[in-house]
Amino acid sequence: MSKIEIQKSIGMFLCPICGKKMKVYDSSRIACSNKHSFDLSRKGYVNLLSGSAKTDYDKKMLESRNLICKSSFYEPMIEQISSLILKRNQKENSDNIKILDAGCGEGSHLAQIASNLTANSTFSVMGFGIDISRDGIQIALRDYPDVVWCVGDLARLPFAGKQFDVILSILSPSNYTEFNRVSSDNGILVKVIPGSNYLKELRSHFYNKTDKETYSNEKVIEHFRSNLSILDLQQIQYTLPINRESLEHLINMTPLSWRVPREKVKDILSIGIDSISVDLSIIVGARKKRK
Repeated sequence: MSKIEIQKSIGMFLCPICGKKMKVYDSSRIACSNKHSFDLSRKGYVNLLSGSAKTDYDKKMLESRNLICKSSFYEPMIEQISSLILKRNQKENSDNIKILDAGCGEGSHLAQIASNLTANSTFSVMGFGIDISRDGIQIALRDYPDVVWCVGDLARLPFAGKQFDVILSILSPSNYTEFNRVSSDNGILVKVIPGSNYLKELRSHFYNKTDKETYSNEKVIEHFRSNLSILDLQQIQYTLPINRESLEHLINMTPLSWRVPREKVKDILSIGIDSISVDLSIIVGARKKRK
């Protein structure tokens, strides 16, 4: 279905190389008037990268993230974001909503939010997910075929201006210039960042007695504030029980472990953790009004 949705929504796309509008030329590619051509895969996603991309998000990491997300680990966050979007759309009184998840990874967050909105509203929801990782997009399409999935670069989003009512940036890097460009006139950005206690049990074990043992998100919030007007700022905190299998997947998926010696990872798996802390800040913003 995603392939059909890409073809139906082709007017929203721009060539990431020259900025020209895109057209569907045949069943396997889309191209612009300058003949920059991009693959439309048989599986149903579009690759809008002009070359290869280097990323730390390998298939093993993304499969672990997929399993963690499906285990309801982030359910309170998903419910809160869904509620925020519902309230926004009730205020706008819109019959449809277009959501872009920029840095969607393996797609679970966007798919779960879209499902919540569809189940609790009468307006239509169209979801677009983009990530630089082809492995992530392939997993997303495998599990959630009702969303438009794209391989692409956040620094040059392949979309025309003012297209999206909601942009999601969940535990992912942001490019505020691009976000502002593709956000609709009344669009919002929902950004989720870690709080100081996020996965504190892992941070304490991996970075004991170093400057990385503690974390503050104040600079990230101020950077957000310098680029957009903050409409709302909420904190979600909870603790979840965790078994060894889930702990291993959590360690695989979090960047906290990526530069940690393997011995420390083995140690924490051997010792075990009974529970894990989740601490997230949800920032809702919009383009600053011109004076």
